Amino acid sequence: MKRIDNFKTIIDKYDVIFFDAFGVLKNYQGLVPGIEKTFAYLAEQNKEYYIVTNDASRSPAQLAASYHKMGLHAITPDRIISSGMLTKEYLDLKVEDGIIAYLGTDDSAHYIESLGLHPMPVSKINNTNIDKVNALIFLDDEGFDWKNDLNIAVNLLRRRTIPAIVANTDHAYPVTVNNVSIAIGGLAMMMETIVGKKFIRFGKPDSQMFMFAYDLIRDYRPISKKEIVMVGDTLHTDILGGNKFGLDTVLVLSGNTLPQDVDTRITSTGIVPTYICESAVVEKDMF
Repeated sequence: MKRIDNFKTIIDKYDVIFFDAFGVLKNYQGLVPGIEKTFAYLAEQNKEYYIVTNDASRSPAQLAASYHKMGLHAITPDRIISSGMLTKEYLDLKVEDGIIAYLGTDDSAHYIESLGLHPMPVSKINNTNIDKVNALIFLDDEGFDWKNDLNIAVNLLRRRTIPAIVANTDHAYPVTVNNVSIAIGGLAMMMETIVGKKFIRFGKPDSQMFMFAYDLIRDYRPISKKEIVMVGDTLHTDILGGNKFGLDTVLVLSGNTLPQDVDTRITSTGIVPTYICESAVVEKDMF
């Protein structure tokens, strides 16, 4: 584990950079200040990059548009690899028809609609249609009533032997410097305990997320894992996932992991990044 003062060192060392999104490129206030300098340097050095995110709330096109609105145009839909994409692939292969119940916003149901399946918010599941539900998907922590709809979801899983798919495995995300909010992955973990069933999970730290990205690159160029680095702010998802897949990893302290907590968290979890860096921002005077 090595501490790095300037993220430029990381870009210079690797051919492909995998970035987490929330806590690395953006936060509760918008873009991480100065992050546009990183993408300018990536372009200058002709380095490749992908956003590897557990965000299943929107399609890659919608996610890219959200960066464009904030002034970062370097992130295009083809540079985004999300857990929602893996969920879509699973549904395409495993679920042929029927209702796909979901917890999340209407936008988060984009993946289901694009397959020609029938998405339905959990709030509309009742005794007249429950027998037609063939899957339940956890997409986002917004867009539903936590009390009523979580109870409906629990009873749906008690009555029906159907796959429950967690498209976003994050347990929490930062909403201020010191506070976090419960994410849909945290709700899914609670419900898994209640119903006593194992859910299907996509996203970091699952290796399938990294294999999806790795195969995507290998389709058009030779690459080895030694040439790729994963950059994230969370030990249990970004760093653990990257480590398990055999990638070098960079823990940045601009999101979930606070500078004053980093040593304690690494010691207590045993999840050790290759590098620690204050942020993923390339300092201007290093150009």
